[in-house]
Amino acid sequence: MADKGEILVHTCCGVCFEAVIGALFDEGYGVTAFFYNPNVHPYREFAKRLRAAETAAEAHKVRLLADKEYGLQLYLDRILSAAGGRCEACYAVRLEEAARTAAREGIGAFTTTLLASSHQKHEAVAEAGRAAAAREGIEFVYRDWRGRLALGIEQAKRRSLYRQQYCGCIWSEYERFGRDVEGAGE
Repeated sequence: MADKGEILVHTCCGVCFEAVIGALFDEGYGVTAFFYNPNVHPYREFAKRLRAAETAAEAHKVRLLADKEYGLQLYLDRILSAAGGRCEACYAVRLEEAARTAAREGIGAFTTTLLASSHQKHEAVAEAGRAAAAREGIEFVYRDWRGRLALGIEQAKRRSLYRQQYCGCIWSEYERFGRDVEGAGE
């Protein structure tokens, strides 16, 4: 495969990174991983996902740019004041930063591992990626990697990577666990 140059991969978690990295290598990309997820809460969850991204990047011998700042206040400020839906605002926050980082690093293209998850609003992710790319004058590489998620899960198991149980935000945590907790006292 011809060398397509470098691509920055916004990385939400180790599982989804494992799902897409092989496909990007097969397409001829050099990969720089980028962990930026101020949406992930609580802090322990954020730390586990960051460590999984670090481990996956090390295993694939790719550079990882990681924002290790726990972004609770930034995230809440942006999401609570957003005109659109919370997921759409969340995608925009993360992909705008990914596009800025790619441009600043001299990387002409970016994508996101969010495109591997069947739990994400796929078209909204793609729209946010295209909009962020247009603002920065770079390319957003769209791929539907949902069919590769099982591979990502298997790779994550082999590497003993943390496998999260919810999207990351406080609302998705409640949607995942709230009924269990509410029913516990009955």
